Amino acid sequence: MTATDPALTALAQSWCALSLLHGRIEAHIERALQAKHDLSAREYSLLDVLSRQHDGEGGHLQMKQVADAVVLSQSATTRLVTRLEDRGLLERYLCPTDRRGIYTNVTEAGLKLLEEARPTNDTALREALDEAAKNPELAPLVRVVETLKAPVPA
Repeated sequence: MTATDPALTALAQSWCALSLLHGRIEAHIERALQAKHDLSAREYSLLDVLSRQHDGEGGHLQMKQVADAVVLSQSATTRLVTRLEDRGLLERYLCPTDRRGIYTNVTEAGLKLLEEARPTNDTALREALDEAAKNPELAPLVRVVETLKAPVPA
């Protein structure tokens, strides 16, 4: 295979289309969340992920798991947690069984903001997908996104 191989060129074009779709969706959601809730898309994502924790076996996420879930580095996730903690939306506490472990929970204020922001996020996502579906290059990707099912945790 060479750099001008048609298969590689097509693959690169597909990747560009996927990146374009992601960027447009993220930008649209970001503007909506900022305007209505003073919340970034990453902040919303973090609140959403952490709000799904539970007290059962494996119910609390370690920082690496949180970072993977919000697609950030551990250091960027820690900075994001600190910003939301400073706003009173998150709180950290020591793991009761391992004093070296630190967990993060969403506060009542964080849950309230998340509940208020969820319809904005969902509406912005739908709007961004509908707009992207009008573009012939992005329409097939939109259809795939619409038919994907969330993975079931193992």
